[in-house]
Amino acid sequence: MKAIVFEDYKTFPTLKEVERPTPGPGEVLLKVAGAGACHSDVAVYNEFEKGGPGAVPPSFVLGHENSGWVEELGPGVDGFTKGDAYLVYGPVGCGRCRACSRGQDTYCENAATNPYLGIGLGRDGGMAEYVTVPARNLVPLGDVDPVAAAPLSDAGLTPYHAIKNSLPNLGGGGRYALVIGLGGLGQIAVQILRALTGATIIATDMKDEAMAKAAEAGAVTVAGGEGQVERIRDITGGKGVDAAFDFVGVGSTVAVAAGSMARMGRCTIVGVAGGAYEWSFFTAPYESTLTNTYWGTIEELHEVVDMYRAGQIIPEVERYSLDDGLEAYRKLQAGELSGRAVVVPHGG
Repeated sequence: MKAIVFEDYKTFPTLKEVERPTPGPGEVLLKVAGAGACHSDVAVYNEFEKGGPGAVPPSFVLGHENSGWVEELGPGVDGFTKGDAYLVYGPVGCGRCRACSRGQDTYCENAATNPYLGIGLGRDGGMAEYVTVPARNLVPLGDVDPVAAAPLSDAGLTPYHAIKNSLPNLGGGGRYALVIGLGGLGQIAVQILRALTGATIIATDMKDEAMAKAAEAGAVTVAGGEGQVERIRDITGGKGVDAAFDFVGVGSTVAVAAGSMARMGRCTIVGVAGGAYEWSFFTAPYESTLTNTYWGTIEELHEVVDMYRAGQIIPEVERYSLDDGLEAYRKLQAGELSGRAVVVPHGG
């Protein structure tokens, strides 16, 4: 079968023929419906250094944001019907520790000794015609389009988890939320904030087109550049935002997020770009929180699918064939995509 493979650090992935996988005990073989191309993939093959933070040793098939149809069941698996559509929860922990027992494989206590981080992160992922998945990691989609739903497994789940953790800061009247970076995750974050809170949503990006889309979803937009923090604070009447979400994570965006905070606010860095921030007692608003987050739980992915079914989350999807999948990664790396590139191996 064809697959897009990460073969070495600092090396663009390759489209090549690989052996079709066979599901092992407790696994399901999926015929891939859609596989989202994520900036994390670009970090894996283009940014991370061997042995450094975030590095995932090659080689393996990329694609950690997947959906598909049941094709074959491995030994010991039942309760699935061939042809039914599922979304894939990407993280794979040990399955035994406290974090995994609550469905939070992202924070597995045995991550350092696990053979891989997840599907498409050390273990072969969904940028292929077929992928094997632990049966436990499948979330039913029913009759919704699995191609359009594929981004929910990361671009939906990641902002949902960050926002859900920040809901105590956004409950009540007169609250403000800030979304920095209006790519795939940031646009969905605006939709989730609109559905789950009554906060005024402030959204910022360097691209006018991205801000226009956020405005259509109900956000007040602020252009990047000089005076950005002052303009954000002006919208809040000077007090700052109650919750900020940085979906970029470079030093300048972390500084904007932190500089926009209100007292007792919560700032969550979601983007994995390695930006640093120097904290000071005398400049940080009192009792404000600066934190980070990584993906979410499988239970939360069920909740994300519920929101998708209710029409509260609508990912913008740009479809590519598997043969054109490398072009999707090229455009993603060059910043030429406005929505989520989804590779569709079997057409549609």
